[in-house]
Amino acid sequence: MDLSEQSRRSVLPSFLYSPTSPTSRTLGLEQILGRATPASPAPPASAPGGGAPTGSFVIQAPSEPGKIEMYSPMFYAACTAGGIASCGLTHTAVTPLDLVKCNMQIDPAKYKSISSGFGVLLKEQGFRGFFRGWVPTLLGYSAQGACKFGFYEYFKKYYSDIAGPEFAAKYKTLIYLAGSASAEVIADVALCPFEAVKVRVQTQPGFARGLSDGLPRFVKSEGALGLYKGIVPLWGRQIPYTMMKFASFETVVEMVYKYAIPTPKDQCSKQLQLGVSFAGGYIAGVFCAIVSHPADNLVSFLNNAKGATVGDAVKKLGVWGLFTRGLPLRIVMIGTLTGAQWGIYDAFKVMVGLPTTGGVAPAAASSPELAELKSAA
Repeated sequence: MDLSEQSRRSVLPSFLYSPTSPTSRTLGLEQILGRATPASPAPPASAPGGGAPTGSFVIQAPSEPGKIEMYSPMFYAACTAGGIASCGLTHTAVTPLDLVKCNMQIDPAKYKSISSGFGVLLKEQGFRGFFRGWVPTLLGYSAQGACKFGFYEYFKKYYSDIAGPEFAAKYKTLIYLAGSASAEVIADVALCPFEAVKVRVQTQPGFARGLSDGLPRFVKSEGALGLYKGIVPLWGRQIPYTMMKFASFETVVEMVYKYAIPTPKDQCSKQLQLGVSFAGGYIAGVFCAIVSHPADNLVSFLNNAKGATVGDAVKKLGVWGLFTRGLPLRIVMIGTLTGAQWGIYDAFKVMVGLPTTGGVAPAAASSPELAELKSAA
């Protein structure tokens, strides 16, 4: 069995295959689907990612009907939908933690610790207060997730094609970093207005109940451009966060399959693969929280105080405060969040017949010209 056949077996049920000829396999598939289905092999793609055939850098696109072809419009649509579910649901689920974190950053004298912060919120606003701002959180991070994951897959493939198979394999980490940074620039434009309203609703009791009354009130007070007042600090927070999130995840997952699991990825169960995705995501999330925390403090400060500047934030919080205020809670929140996001995202991909993200990438084959030069040397 060649590696091309193995790559297809990694994403399609084994009962669709037999040791007989390609024609008989097609006839068997036609009988299962109950209709005529022409078989047309697809060429291998050239972006970084797990499990590829020899001479190629990534998984070969499946050609069987009813399955999503890698790097097709349907593939990117599936990744976009997975990103919506991944980011929207997880950020909404941790709204209570986010609420305490934001208030600890804005009013540390009142919200002295995680436990006391929850106590203050419960006493002043009741249990419902823990989920204040959940609507802008859900909509904003769903929009961000759609752009983050969808464009990451697009830019990863795009930059890999520019680099070529050999350099894409050699500098795959740089491609992860460039692809994730490019995607996050777009994603934050979608997130920023919702983030501005969310922070104001969560940190100023009485400002608004949620998005429906908070958005018009915010625009009336700050103007429409005020919704993007925090875009630069948001980029400062989210771009390093996302670069760390994707590059460290891909690296951790590759190392797990290479050193910790003796079985090749395409022979591991889907449950094990999803467990690796969650673990890799959690580890990546810890690094993400540390790298992006100073900018997170800036975003919370600027969106809470009308007319505030970055200089005002540094003066009030101090350099040490920018790096440490609310950090332990954010490490717990972001670690859990990122692990769950990768778990949900890859579970969605598995559900629609796509492989999970990451894995051991084989070395790309050298070009004939380079091989001739090496042999002549």
